[in-house]
Amino acid sequence: MERLSEEAEKILNDRFGRDSIIALATTEDGIPYVRNVNAFYEDKAFYVITYGLSNKMKQIEKNPVVAISGDWFTAHGEGINLGYFNKKENAEIAEKLRTAFAEWIDNGHNDFNDVNTCILCIKLTDGLLLSHGTRYDIDFCK
Repeated sequence: MERLSEEAEKILNDRFGRDSIIALATTEDGIPYVRNVNAFYEDKAFYVITYGLSNKMKQIEKNPVVAISGDWFTAHGEGINLGYFNKKENAEIAEKLRTAFAEWIDNGHNDFNDVNTCILCIKLTDGLLLSHGTRYDIDFCK
C-alpha cells in the first residue's frame, strides 16, 4: 500500500470535492448497515451533515470503524462526530459544506437550530481508487 500521491489526491478532489453521494457502512452487533449519504471530500476525509441521534451516529459511537464506497473508490475510516453544525469550532468546514450542498442545504430537511444537527467526519485510513486503468492502493495514515 502506498501513501496518498498527488495524482490520487487530485482524482479524489475532482470526484468528491463537491456534493457527492457515497455509501456509508457501519456495524451494530456484528450486523452491517449501509446507507447513501451526501458527502464532501477534503484532505483525507469525507464530511456529512447528519443527525446526532440517528442510527448511524449511534452505531459509530459504539464502533467508529466505517467503510465507504462511491464512484470507483472504496475505503475504510474512522467516524468522528464533530458536534453541532453551528458551533464555533466547526465554522470553517460548515461554510464549505454550505457551499458544496447549496442546492439542497436549506430545503427544510436540516434544522440548524437543533444542537443534534451535526457534522460527521470520516477520517480515511486506507482505500482503493480506480481511474482510467490505474489502481491506487492508498494508506491515508502515512
